[in-house]
Amino acid sequence: MVSRPHTRLNGTFDPDYVATLRKILDIAVEQIALENRTPATKAKMAQTIVSRAADGVTDASDLVSSAVRVGETRAA
Repeated sequence: MVSRPHTRLNGTFDPDYVATLRKILDIAVEQIALENRTPATKAKMAQTIVSRAADGVTDASDLVSSAVRVGETRAA
């Protein structure tokens, strides 16, 4: 489980939480096909993780699973 998101007044995540989300992205990227590991696909996966975290999802496994599902289809 990921700790509760730490946000500043402007609605951004604090640097430690961003680092945690980055680790989650790295784990998710390792689970998709090599041919899908493009910058566009990684960006789409990162967007999914950040969006879900902003919605209050704190379970790392859930965030990884969501990103992997998105990454199964290569972004244009």
